[in-house]
Amino acid sequence: MSVQSALKRRTAPDIRARKNGDPIVMLTSYHAHTAALVDRYCDVILVGDSLGNVMHGFETTVPVTLEMMILQGRAVMRGSQQALVVVDMPFGSYEASKEQAFHSAARILKETLCGAVKLEGGVKMAETIAFLAARGIPVMGHVGLTPQSINTLGSFRAQGREEGTWQPIEDDARAVAEAGAFSMVIEAVAEPLARKITKDVAIPTIGIGASAACDGQVLVLEDMLGLSPRAPKFVRRYGELGPMIEAAIEGYARDVRSRAFPGPEHVYAMKPKS
Repeated sequence: MSVQSALKRRTAPDIRARKNGDPIVMLTSYHAHTAALVDRYCDVILVGDSLGNVMHGFETTVPVTLEMMILQGRAVMRGSQQALVVVDMPFGSYEASKEQAFHSAARILKETLCGAVKLEGGVKMAETIAFLAARGIPVMGHVGLTPQSINTLGSFRAQGREEGTWQPIEDDARAVAEAGAFSMVIEAVAEPLARKITKDVAIPTIGIGASAACDGQVLVLEDMLGLSPRAPKFVRRYGELGPMIEAAIEGYARDVRSRAFPGPEHVYAMKPKS
């Protein structure tokens, strides 16, 4: 097997083919160095607009710009080799018209070389998804809780807790699948609804706070590593790196202030005269 074939990057059709197969592993990344780590274990790397929260300290994802997504998308592509890289389309870059969405998505693909884009919305975005898919742009959908709509939703509350509220979310999921998306994220919905949607649609579902009933899972990397000060309740922390990093910084600052910093003195020592 050649090196080129061994490092073949996954594509949107590869992920589409995983419906009812092996669970899809997906994490976010925004940097080349974390992308290199994530790439070893994940099928998909999402360059999420959550970078607004975890990198820039925004309260919501609304302030994130297209330029920010492209910059971090480039970094992740440089750091990864095998995973499909999907870049979020930020708020305001696709909602006005399907033509606006195409120009934004084309910029993302051309300037980052990623393999797909992701956008939020169901029935209202179905025409846009179909427009993009027909023009060679793979689209990952996103239904349930849609963080870019926080100013309308009012809070990041779970969706579909009562069966009487399921129909609009089911309609959104069906519209996304029928429009030609290759997969969809289902965020913060009750397990029975996530299970029903996963059974009903023909494309893989990737859950975030939507139970193990989905075809795959995604988490924000900083949330599951314990780096985010406020992670959603559904997040299982697989590490507590925040306190470890703070302790390391504290130790460094203490050494510097006490002039006990162990620098590489041998590098700067004067050479004896010959």
